[in-house]
Amino acid sequence: MSGMSQNYGLRDEIKAYWSLRAESFDSQPGHEIFSEPERAAWHQLIIRHLGPGEQRRVLDLASGTGVVAHLLDDLGFEVTGMDWAEPMLARARAKARLRERPLRFLMGDAEKTMEPDNSYDVITNRHLVWTLVDPEAAFAEWLRVLKPGGQLLIVDGDFVNSGLPARLANAVARAIARLRPGASGNAQPATMMETHNSILSRVYFSGGARAEAVVALLARAGFENIVIDTDMRAIHRAQKNNFPFLKRIERATQHRYAICASKPAGKV
Repeated sequence: MSGMSQNYGLRDEIKAYWSLRAESFDSQPGHEIFSEPERAAWHQLIIRHLGPGEQRRVLDLASGTGVVAHLLDDLGFEVTGMDWAEPMLARARAKARLRERPLRFLMGDAEKTMEPDNSYDVITNRHLVWTLVDPEAAFAEWLRVLKPGGQLLIVDGDFVNSGLPARLANAVARAIARLRPGASGNAQPATMMETHNSILSRVYFSGGARAEAVVALLARAGFENIVIDTDMRAIHRAQKNNFPFLKRIERATQHRYAICASKPAGKV
């Protein structure tokens, strides 16, 4: 894809960023799950699009510390998690051992998994698509790895184009952070936020990962039966008690969604 050469070093920056985030990842609402109502809401979302697990093989990309992998295991899927940040994988494996879950975690790149053709019934990912350097290549890779008729479930959002309430909330949060560091409810240090914003400005979806744009690329890659689901209310309601007030405003006004798609049954 034209223009990708200028992003050659960006993948390393993304990997390093998430490696640093691993230490605090499970302490942050919106990443780990902090209540049974939230867990139930995630289960409902997954079942709504994928149905029960029934021991189907699922590849959870950018698995992080294994939060979504555990949700899938709850529902009876046979789960392999993949991430390219070793500190994330170390925590994911430790968590699986502690909870006595039969989860497998591999180091790998979501844009080039190195997994065999037609090897998984389902691919899932949460908050991965916005970070992709080359989503067209990634979606073609996911199509290759899925079995004919296999399903893809993406959970993501546009973290660039916030509504007016969210912009005002962020402005207030920045002002509070300058006056009283740590008081704004932002779990990330300022340097980490700067790195996050720098990465966000240079990935493919630097203008915001709108669902319609993601769907267009999925269709171009060969996916079919593509559905956009923006009803994330149950999850957001369950999460909101764990967010500070300003973060609740931001979360409520962001364009967040799930996209489900499938590989054509006749495609190998």
